[in-house]
Amino acid sequence: MTKSEFVDQVADRAGLSRKDAGEAVEAVLETIEEALKRGSDVTFSGFGKFSVSQRSAREGRNPATGEKIEIAAGKVPKFTAGAGLKKAIK
Repeated sequence: MTKSEFVDQVADRAGLSRKDAGEAVEAVLETIEEALKRGSDVTFSGFGKFSVSQRSAREGRNPATGEKIEIAAGKVPKFTAGAGLKKAIK
């Protein structure tokens, strides 16, 4: 499902115009992004949790040459599904 298809479904289910639904979806995504940038977790009870995970530095290989390279440490976004979402998918 693309973002556009998602906006269409939100508009249909909430009885909103496509423009209003698009703005709402964009606002939710921006809010989650800003919270993660600040280092906060975003938890939707029964759905899941968005968080930031620290990835340590490690050694990798260039697939074209086989040469060893150092991959820098960094932060990555992480989503953990909640019990309600897991149950709904089963």
